[in-house]
Amino acid sequence: MTVITPELSIDPDQRGAGDVTHFWRVSRLRGLGCLRATFRRHSYARHTHETYAIAAILAGCETFFHRGEQRYAPAGSIAVVCPDEIHDGEPYGEGFVYRTFYPPPELMKEIAEDVAGRPLPQAPWFRHSVIHDPELALTLARLLACLGQEGVRATELEQDTRLIAFLTRLIARWADLDGLPPARDASKNIGPAKDYLEAHFDREVELDNLARLAGLSRSHFIRAFTRETGLTPHAYLMDRRFRAASRLLAKGDSPGDVALACGFFDQSHLNRVFKARMGVTPGAYRQGA
Repeated sequence: MTVITPELSIDPDQRGAGDVTHFWRVSRLRGLGCLRATFRRHSYARHTHETYAIAAILAGCETFFHRGEQRYAPAGSIAVVCPDEIHDGEPYGEGFVYRTFYPPPELMKEIAEDVAGRPLPQAPWFRHSVIHDPELALTLARLLACLGQEGVRATELEQDTRLIAFLTRLIARWADLDGLPPARDASKNIGPAKDYLEAHFDREVELDNLARLAGLSRSHFIRAFTRETGLTPHAYLMDRRFRAASRLLAKGDSPGDVALACGFFDQSHLNRVFKARMGVTPGAYRQGA
């Protein structure tokens, strides 16, 4: 396991604003990403993850857009975002302190099947964006301290035990094992454009071409695409670049190479887009791998 030092993980701009971030990854736990942070000014851009994002708010309050509504997560609560769900995040009031991690769907499904005692068709879904469970939030904070060797050395056995115990309790108490997320009203017009963006995220894309694929005027296409996906076509493209960059950085690729491979103008462009969605720079994210 690699735990990055504050000198590596704190961005100078964030330090000046009173924001502090530490990111690390536990490779033997399917590359589990972990973040401890204090945000007084930083705001996340709207984005998605291929994993869950599960956060314990320790102080202050975070507000975030999720499932079409503005949510508020005060101290003692847990914020849960499922894979592929659009969300953002920013301080409400003076700021907030939180601990968050990003378990992959495969791990969550494995734990959920243990809880249910039967095979499940999909990873668990959580009906609530904000869970008011102070005892479980404290358990999550202690888990992240254990995974990050924060103040005390922990064996792999202790780390694994705490992780499985927390996820088991979270899923048993709050997951909907048989429910499915509400389906969006899919438009057959938008599908080809989404597929095109997925396949060509690493290059420049023309609005005229996307609108032509949808069989709509440009203005009608932008409205329809945003209504269905929750993101403008440009924001959707940036989100796909961000996700691709996350995968390459986790493998250890250099930020410069990642910027080139994922269609960013340059490394500075990658830095801006990535930090706005992950809270840490690409270099810090890569160090955590």
